[in-house]
Amino acid sequence: MARRGVGAWIREGVWEIPLRRYLALLVTAALAAGLVYAVRALAHEDRSCAPGVSRPQDGDECVGVATGPYDFGQAQLRAVVGAIGRENDRLTPGGYVSVALMLPYTSTSPTNLNDIQHQLQGAYLAQYQANHASNGEAPQIRLVLANPGATGGHWRQTVDQLTRMTTSADRLRAVAGIGQSTDANKQAVRELTRRHIPVIGSSITADDLANGQRGEDPFPGLARVSPTNTDEARALASFAKVSAGKALLVYDKPGDPYTRTLQKSFAALIKGSPYEPQPFTPPADRSAEGTTANTFRQITHLVCDTSRETDTLLFAGRHTQLRQFINALGGRGCQDRKFTVLTGDEASYLTHERKLDRAALEHHLSVRYTSLAHPDAWRKDPAPTGGSAADFTALRELLTAAAREPLGPIGATSLDDGQLIIGYDTLRLAVHGIREAVPGGGSVPALRDVGLQWPQVKGSLRVDGAAGWICLDVHGNPYDKAVPVVELTPRGGSRFVRIAWPEGRPPGKECLPPS
Repeated sequence: MARRGVGAWIREGVWEIPLRRYLALLVTAALAAGLVYAVRALAHEDRSCAPGVSRPQDGDECVGVATGPYDFGQAQLRAVVGAIGRENDRLTPGGYVSVALMLPYTSTSPTNLNDIQHQLQGAYLAQYQANHASNGEAPQIRLVLANPGATGGHWRQTVDQLTRMTTSADRLRAVAGIGQSTDANKQAVRELTRRHIPVIGSSITADDLANGQRGEDPFPGLARVSPTNTDEARALASFAKVSAGKALLVYDKPGDPYTRTLQKSFAALIKGSPYEPQPFTPPADRSAEGTTANTFRQITHLVCDTSRETDTLLFAGRHTQLRQFINALGGRGCQDRKFTVLTGDEASYLTHERKLDRAALEHHLSVRYTSLAHPDAWRKDPAPTGGSAADFTALRELLTAAAREPLGPIGATSLDDGQLIIGYDTLRLAVHGIREAVPGGGSVPALRDVGLQWPQVKGSLRVDGAAGWICLDVHGNPYDKAVPVVELTPRGGSRFVRIAWPEGRPPGKECLPPS
């Protein structure tokens, strides 16, 4: 065999091995890059939770608009979500419009979830009623669930999705619900109405989340079922005869839209009080415990330091802090003195709150609040106008039927926190606006036209809600709405006290707001 030269040996021996290694490294790198890409692709696909719902890149919540029967991982919502899904599936394509019920479905607070469940049940009952007991009126109503996140932080993504649904086959024509009066919800309502999407607020009560303040309408197309904080405070004052010299104000600092306007309303009631209002500062997430329990323990000492004529404590805060305040008052030093805590509708969240020390309510302490609704409010037609037992009975009959098919089942229900009732009335108002906006000879209203109906919801065009008449002023706010005053009970639940009115008396039979 011929002997090869040094050059050939170098070319074939020395360089052959590194070349193979180099190629192997290239192949390995390519495979690794492909694997990383595949993992990322799978991770991206995994962000989807259900049709219309996904996890944003900066969080793990499933947010968006569920266009199918999706319960957001909340077992207690499963039954009513299933009932809504069955009703939606029954609808004829092209013969319906959609209404989105926007609430924080991924909330981790058991108290908030109870309220969400009850509002959703009430909205479904109104949907079923509209589709089956309206003498063939069109269009039919499809109900979808919109989740902006537990604290509303993903409202923009949800609003963008809702906007796209107004021009798609979904035919979205209104957004109902909204929930609490928070800064995030205020931004969401502002953007929805800026885009001409009608909004019907269920339990928002903050004055600065309403039109008509100082004559301005920053939320065109917004209607509300619930009175403002100012109207609730006026109703409380007419009921309780609050005296400046006998009341102490405890308030959330810096507050949110609900607590700030409630504080302002209460402060106006006791103008000239000899006592400086007492602030507390909760966590930014007001459903969290924080350290405010310590502050309330200190405030109870100041409560006992007031004159013996002082018997009323006005509380402008959210339900978690209210529960802490009540628990602290249960251990106050001046157990022999009687006190009444007066607060807004947020107290309804405590109706079934397990962490509330109900023994505190047996120590010369009562907690009364303005509820948005209560099942005993219209049991015997307590007023000649403003609502009726018959209007509430219509809801109760639906609720009875919901225990079985075809209407139900919808899961465990409760009426005494008022949320099911207010959810029902909210969707009834949405249906009213949608159907009144249908043009002659048509079946689907224009988006903008729905929000234009609110100023005419009065007189014979009012909505007879289960919580009382819904007569709206030109700004979309309820006029002289019935305000049930309710008291928490030591045994659990709540007790209806009486109906109060922002105007000090029920509305006239015409229910026409004055100029």
